[in-house]
Amino acid sequence: MKKLLGMGALLALSPVAMAGDELSGANTAWILTATALVLFMTLPGLSLFYAGLVRTKNVLSVLMQCFAIACMASLIWLIVGYSLSFGEGNAWIGDFSRVFMAGMGKGDLSGDIPESLFFMFQMTFAIITPALIVGAFAERMKFSSMLIFSAFWLIVVYFPVCHWVWGGGWLGSMGLLDFAGGTVVHITAGVAALVAALMIGNRRGFPTTAMPPHNLTMTVTGAGMLWVGWFGFNAGSALAANGDAAMAMTVTHISAAAGSLAWMTMEWVKFGKPSVLGIVTGMVAGLGTITPASGFVGPAGALVIGLSAGVICFYMTQAIKRKWQIDDSLDVFPVHGVGGILGTLLAGVFASPDLGIFSGFGFADGINSIAEQFKVQVIGVVATFVYTAVATYILLKVTGIMTSGIRVSEEQETEGLDLVLHEESGYKF
Repeated sequence: MKKLLGMGALLALSPVAMAGDELSGANTAWILTATALVLFMTLPGLSLFYAGLVRTKNVLSVLMQCFAIACMASLIWLIVGYSLSFGEGNAWIGDFSRVFMAGMGKGDLSGDIPESLFFMFQMTFAIITPALIVGAFAERMKFSSMLIFSAFWLIVVYFPVCHWVWGGGWLGSMGLLDFAGGTVVHITAGVAALVAALMIGNRRGFPTTAMPPHNLTMTVTGAGMLWVGWFGFNAGSALAANGDAAMAMTVTHISAAAGSLAWMTMEWVKFGKPSVLGIVTGMVAGLGTITPASGFVGPAGALVIGLSAGVICFYMTQAIKRKWQIDDSLDVFPVHGVGGILGTLLAGVFASPDLGIFSGFGFADGINSIAEQFKVQVIGVVATFVYTAVATYILLKVTGIMTSGIRVSEEQETEGLDLVLHEESGYKF
């Protein structure tokens, strides 16, 4: 059989292992660890990263949103999410055969790991994706609107796209290369963030009033947790403790380091000084961009992808904030959306064994020619982008009707969401 196309082949074509498969203790131990690492990315990694970037009066609101999404997404995944994502279904959506983990026992396997573990590992991806979107509307969205929108968004956007790519759907069948979530996680979250930022409008005072991060120490702490947790995100997607996982971890680290230094350098050249915020943002750009390619490229390819991420995502951030004046508060689209698009496209290029040093060990041997594979990657990017944008727009409209508007009032925004929505404050001076 040809090399796995990441989690698209994922054993998800048949959630329960075929007769004769045996449990692998080594693989099970690694995926247990990877699952904890991916959850660690959201709680506390992403939570602290985002919380440090907002103003003092909104720090708890961001932490609350990430925590609440983690809880809510877990239950939705249990009830219907896993089934719609990985149930047999059709080319577009899964069926209801695994609702409430129906028919899943302790001894049931997905490949050579417990199916319950595969369920948990995939759950952590469903948790972090809507949590990423929080950065786009930070400091101005109602908590009730956020909860309703996130729940609907998982069902309408995340689960179908997950099925398309990893659950035996049409994009996976076409041969789309997305090892750990360039389309499923980063493009969906990034595009939804852009639509949300446009629909909810800019924060009061943007762009004329300075809104610096209130605690960069907190942000750097969260960034470090994201970097470490991302090893579970990408290397865990091999679903085995083997060379694929080891190489995925290696290229993930290289891309993160390259993205960090590239972003820092661009900032240094443009503004005269490198910033802490810049280097950690470049790290996230490098991590997000390598994600879809992490199981298919070698170290040289990862270096090019990371450097490209640091430069291109930097310029997109400048364009969106300064030129187009769109208040994507914490740069979700230019970092995750653009990074996901860039990484998905470059996966189709650097995965080819014909590129020698750039493809390293030719992880995706048996794929189409570079031109043909690139075409498949473009189709995956465009389909995910368009579907996510349209669905997110409709869901935000519906949410606004249900909650009498998705944005807090001007007075509430001025006072801060911590006190207004939660009757608490992050700091007692």
